Amino acid sequence: MSNSLDEMPLSRPDRYTLAAMQAKAALPEKKVRKEQWRDLTTTLVLPLLTFAIVIGVWIIVQQKFATDLPTPLDTWHRAVTLFSDPFHDAGPNNKGIGWQLLYSLGRVLSGFFMAVIIGIPIGFLMGMSNTFAKAWQPLIQILKPVSPLAWLPIGLLLFKAVNPSAIFVIFITSIWPVILNTASGVKAIPDDYMNVAKILRLNSFEITHKILIPATLPHILTGMRLSLSVAWMVIVAAEMLTGGVGIGFFVWDEWNNLNVASIFVAIFVIGLVGISLESLMMLLHRRFDYNAR
Repeated sequence: MSNSLDEMPLSRPDRYTLAAMQAKAALPEKKVRKEQWRDLTTTLVLPLLTFAIVIGVWIIVQQKFATDLPTPLDTWHRAVTLFSDPFHDAGPNNKGIGWQLLYSLGRVLSGFFMAVIIGIPIGFLMGMSNTFAKAWQPLIQILKPVSPLAWLPIGLLLFKAVNPSAIFVIFITSIWPVILNTASGVKAIPDDYMNVAKILRLNSFEITHKILIPATLPHILTGMRLSLSVAWMVIVAAEMLTGGVGIGFFVWDEWNNLNVASIFVAIFVIGLVGISLESLMMLLHRRFDYNAR
């Protein structure tokens, strides 16, 4: 009787039962591993298959219909050349693609942060006051669908310089998602929250700090993400018309020099930077959005 229950010898049927239980317990683990391997394979194979199809179509179009287009191999060689020295500087009209990107990102972030700083308070006011919302809603609905390039002459007239004009275009076209999403978030706050604030006799600062900002943060972050995407798309078109230094000007300048391979490289770079900005905003969203936790 000194042996514990775990140390007692098992009869043959008990051993068979234990083995069956262990095998049954191992099935879900094998199933999970199989599903994980399938997901990993799908995640890698499907994008590679899509890229292969696009490259195949590209080669066919280049050989059959548009022989002036560079081949994928020509584009790759041009990308290697451009990125072998991305920060070379031989004057204002001859800068590396790294400098072009940095200048564009600087303009985008300047206009974007201006839109956030001004747009969030306006969104709060629209969400909290029906009178303010009725006063601003028609103006926003009129200006929101205006093409970004329509604002460029206004910016040049106001600022008489390329850089502030481009920042102005970024600001005026990226502010609307911030305003509308912030206002939507304020209106979605449950009435119970504001009733508790009245009971506790919170002042305006405390209401904003403890209720409005935490409750509307998911909507604000969504508006910021949309705003940044708009800003990055707009800057390319604005720089193509204004000139100077920037990835948009780089595309137009390479077209004037008939370096079409460089244009394809710039297109891929613009897409990759756009994905990176989107990923950063998604990380920020998951970090500060309590709904995403």
